[in-house]
Amino acid sequence: MHRQIAGRLTGRTTKWIVLAFWVLAFAGSMGLNAKLADVQNNEASSWLPSSAESTKVADELSSTVDPNDIPTLVVYYRSGGLTADDLAAMDEQAVEMATLDGVTDTGVLTPNVAAEQGLPVQLTSDDGEVAYSYLTFNFGKNGWNDIPDAADEIRDITRTDGVTVHLAGFGGQAADAAEAFEGIDGTLLGATLLVVIVILLFTYRSPVLWILPIFSAVVALTVAGAVIYLLAKHAGLTVNGQSQAILSILVIGAGTDYALLLTARYREELRRHEDRHEAMSFALHRAAPAVLASAATVVVGLLCLVFAELNSTAGLGPVLAIGVSVTFLVMVTLLPALLVIFGRWLFWPRRPAFGSTEPTSTGLWARVGNRISVRPRAVWAVTASVLLVACLGLFRLDTSGLSTEDTYTKEFDSIKGQKLLVEHDLADNSNTAQVVASTASVADVQAALADVSGLGQQTPPQEIGDGRSYFEATIDADISSTAAFDIVDAARDAAHDVGGADAQVGGGAAFYLDTKTASNRDNAVIMPLVLLVVFLILILLLRALVAPLILMATVVLSFGAALGISALLFEYVFGFAGSDPGFPLFVFVFLVALGVDYNIFLMTRVREETADHGTRRGSLVALASTGGVITSAGLVLAATFLVLGSIPFVFLAELGVAVALGILLDTMIVRSVLVTALNLDLGGRIWWPSSLDTADRPLPDATSDDTRDSVPV
Repeated sequence: MHRQIAGRLTGRTTKWIVLAFWVLAFAGSMGLNAKLADVQNNEASSWLPSSAESTKVADELSSTVDPNDIPTLVVYYRSGGLTADDLAAMDEQAVEMATLDGVTDTGVLTPNVAAEQGLPVQLTSDDGEVAYSYLTFNFGKNGWNDIPDAADEIRDITRTDGVTVHLAGFGGQAADAAEAFEGIDGTLLGATLLVVIVILLFTYRSPVLWILPIFSAVVALTVAGAVIYLLAKHAGLTVNGQSQAILSILVIGAGTDYALLLTARYREELRRHEDRHEAMSFALHRAAPAVLASAATVVVGLLCLVFAELNSTAGLGPVLAIGVSVTFLVMVTLLPALLVIFGRWLFWPRRPAFGSTEPTSTGLWARVGNRISVRPRAVWAVTASVLLVACLGLFRLDTSGLSTEDTYTKEFDSIKGQKLLVEHDLADNSNTAQVVASTASVADVQAALADVSGLGQQTPPQEIGDGRSYFEATIDADISSTAAFDIVDAARDAAHDVGGADAQVGGGAAFYLDTKTASNRDNAVIMPLVLLVVFLILILLLRALVAPLILMATVVLSFGAALGISALLFEYVFGFAGSDPGFPLFVFVFLVALGVDYNIFLMTRVREETADHGTRRGSLVALASTGGVITSAGLVLAATFLVLGSIPFVFLAELGVAVALGILLDTMIVRSVLVTALNLDLGGRIWWPSSLDTADRPLPDATSDDTRDSVPV
């Protein structure tokens, strides 16, 4: 039945229908995919749930303090001290900056203006070398996209001989983030495709075969982008720059993996069937279930993210799940049609002629399997022990968060400005705690917060209606630093202790703290959920209980080892200051979902061969047959994730390294050595309670002719 369906998809007529469908879908999707960036929602305030304290404060202040305000600092520095002419130039430039589009009617605060108005705000350092002006931009809900142009205009206005000027505060950070991600979609896609093409050329050793998987992957990415655009435009799907960047990586990588598996099986069948249509029918019948199970595992694992409390994480799951789903459909329909249309010559110069010998029968992985079969128990015990030792690196993983200056892999302008403020003991007055309390008790709350170390000058209380008032107090620490979090925690404790005040503390640093809290909660909830759903999929696929338990244990071990080694690399090689609180969850979801992929590819082949050869010999057949293609697939996916390192953003660089390392461990060690050794040691018991291999046939002697003939020919 399944083979009949597979045959119809690649028949002499239907192959052209399939090709025409996807060509039309590709052409119709190009325009919509190009507009995907237009529906991105990168507004940080929408990331947190309504239950977060900083969200509640923002809601209460929505009619008084615009959440779209972007406080910006223009930092001036002259070695030896700023002159009176420099300060006068700051005043003149402030007048010009006040006329820029997006600057609010509060004007621009400069050191001279603050002094004239008697404001208790220090805008000039004690040594006179650093001073700054303060202004606020507001471009509306999606105004962060307009900051780069405003930043360029400010830099043009503030050019002064002998004076170095930097943009800091929220505005400076937003401008730097825009620079970090500028043109990243095209750069990522180009770099990813280049890496994949090189690996495919090496894998296929054909100058033309690589074109079909690449074309199919591009079609999948384009159609997926169009679907996501329509859902974001009309159904409320959340897309941001981060999810779009990871989407291209995942679709190209996963699509190429599926293509490698299908093409390898097709090449096997071409040696057994003279008619290429019949060969593809058998190949699809045998390979498509494994690809489907793999895609379903990734999709379901990603959809578990919708249960995240952090909205940015919850929105990532559906976007990537759509990408993988479309990729699966393309790779089991369009790619087979293309392979059949073009025929055997695509494999030139190594055309798989009908009746020729299957080279995997004596290849590298056949030899590796025979070596493992000599002492399988010792092999898996030593391998598992080495991975456990690697897990010890987890004790060096710091997920407390990154300060602003540690967020990027290079020193951007806002970081330079922030460092100048810190070095010259100037507080960044754009980083404030926003405190809301009952009007009757607001004075008591102010008195309580006056004793909190790290909180600076307080603004006068302002009524916001419904018997509530608010005030702000500067935080003397970087907005996303642990020190700022400690100050917010102390401020909240003090405010909450004031009876009857119903006081709450929000603001930028509070937002980052609540993000960290939500991330920690998501780590504790989503990880077990992903393990459970993937485990259930494996039970359904393998119709066993022991094998899925073993596979899940090996994947978790691989995850721990990858994260442990990565932690050591981040600290001692790359010099990163730490990791984002959400980093472990992202790595976990990708590695568990993608890592299980390779075990699925292997174990479905083991199950297929067990019926004829028994579990032990079937494991050697499966390793010999799938070892090369799975290794190639792992290299492709690892390389694509490493491309994330080209973005000067520590979180994505760490994600790329950790996922790439985990995938390599999965393909080179866990799947090929650990799982194979366990299969050989346990034999038919891995299928319990299934009776697939009740005879539990022993493994032939590794030196016998029977063993050498155990792989397909």
